[in-house]
Amino acid sequence: MVQPGWPCYGPEMGDITELLARVRCGDRDSFNRVFAELYADLKRIAVQRAAGAGNTLTPTALVNELYLKFSRGRSLQLVDRAHFLATAASAMRGLAVDHARAARAGKRGGGAEPVTLSAELTGASGDPIDLIALDHALEGLDAIDPGLRELVELHWFAGLDFVEIAALREVSERTVRRGWTRACAFLATQMSAQGAN
Repeated sequence: MVQPGWPCYGPEMGDITELLARVRCGDRDSFNRVFAELYADLKRIAVQRAAGAGNTLTPTALVNELYLKFSRGRSLQLVDRAHFLATAASAMRGLAVDHARAARAGKRGGGAEPVTLSAELTGASGDPIDLIALDHALEGLDAIDPGLRELVELHWFAGLDFVEIAALREVSERTVRRGWTRACAFLATQMSAQGAN
């Protein structure tokens, strides 16, 4: 189904933007082309976000699960590359959290360590971040400021830099950096509290 007000085709659209417009019009081949065009970006996100000791969910498997999730889901209402990658990063987070929960419950490989993320979020330490704890903290952040939660997904999960996010949101880079600082402080506090319980 086409979103009202969105053109199916446009002469001034970028390649990915045009392909996504075709996807909204039901063109399955364009969906496959978008995925192929952005595969390297998706793989980079998966490598950065799904790596960790004891992790049996490989980056390739994560990207493949994302493809299946997107292809089975409702029609994608995505506008451009940044929107696609942000949505993909959010979906990958959900897939990785589901995988981590299953591993923690012993459903896959009984007794496997929880999936952790190797990249720093707060910059406070080089220790891996527990994905399940981060997911809970992000839910808390979403409850008080959905914009900050989206900022974390855009920067940390989708890998967009502050300049790209500022352009996407039509705000200054300084505003984005201030939001990032607030989001990291909130998440660090929430995750520390979870660790104390």
